[in-house]
Amino acid sequence: MAEKIIDPWGSELVEDYEKIVKDFGLEIFDCKIFPHPNKIMRRGVVFAGRDLKQIANAIKSKKKFYVLSGIMPSADKIHFGNKMVVENMRYFQEQGAEAYILVADLESAAARGVSLKEAKERALNFHIPAFIALGLDPKKTKFYFQSENIKVTHLASETSKKVTASEFKAIYGSLEPGRIYSAFTQVGDILYPQLKERMPGIIPVGIDQDPHIRLTRDIVRRTKDKYKFFAPSSLYHKYTPSLDGGLKMSKSKPESCIELPEDPKQVCKKLLRAKTGGRDTVEEQKKLGGEPEKCIIFELYKQHLVEDDKELDKIYKNCKAGKLLCGEDKKNCCELMTNFMDDLIKKIEQAKKEVKDLEFIR
Repeated sequence: MAEKIIDPWGSELVEDYEKIVKDFGLEIFDCKIFPHPNKIMRRGVVFAGRDLKQIANAIKSKKKFYVLSGIMPSADKIHFGNKMVVENMRYFQEQGAEAYILVADLESAAARGVSLKEAKERALNFHIPAFIALGLDPKKTKFYFQSENIKVTHLASETSKKVTASEFKAIYGSLEPGRIYSAFTQVGDILYPQLKERMPGIIPVGIDQDPHIRLTRDIVRRTKDKYKFFAPSSLYHKYTPSLDGGLKMSKSKPESCIELPEDPKQVCKKLLRAKTGGRDTVEEQKKLGGEPEKCIIFELYKQHLVEDDKELDKIYKNCKAGKLLCGEDKKNCCELMTNFMDDLIKKIEQAKKEVKDLEFIR
């Protein structure tokens, strides 16, 4: 079983998305069940989930449901994975979901040694403004800090009694006290919106967070007679690959990782060294065409930088036909990335002014 552990704390990478779908019993994502899917849904970047039809049915019948995600305030930057979470949260907000953003200050303290004071400062001064800058609708979002939401900690305490040590280890791979505490706090967060009213909820995350979803769904089944919670649905996106062609960007390889925000000039230097789907020579590429399926630049277009599907398709075809060479492609990507970063920085500064007016649950 050890080789099948997905680690939400980041020690393992997912090497084969199809294998993960099979091994963990996920549903392959079908964007046709949702109205007006966003670009990462349409393009297969969102690739799997759990219990998605109950959310699709709630949207179709205009019944109440919620979308929830969290902020881990343990760093002073975020990444493209956060951007995709926000895109999916915004989508469900637009479909009528009640939206919740939690600041995981208790988890950050337990698993990463960040004090509650420091976590609060980081969240208010950067993380929450960054989420708003990326598209989260602050007027339709409820925020809270784990440490200030006593109902979450009570729920975590109650639900922790329903899982044995061996069951926890089978999901997470270890029994470290900090991780145990963090995991059950996550369960409390995921189910918290249902304390007010039982309703379906969806959690859009990276696949590395699936253990928290599985644990919560197991607990819901075991407490059905007492709480009558809906089992949470989930939505998983692929990682943004490393610029050197690895599966996932990592801060341990700063030369191949793009943070948000980051100085555009520094990012452009990284993009010039990025792996592409080009051939060995210009002549060979003009003759045989490029391979955008292997190109990190094209992946950045697909996931983040090109909004229009027709424009993306044109880039793809020009690459395949050998009309678009790697040097020009990287230059175009640099321009788009610079515009994106400049816009993000401006929006973060503007969003900082809105924090005082946000709705915080206490």
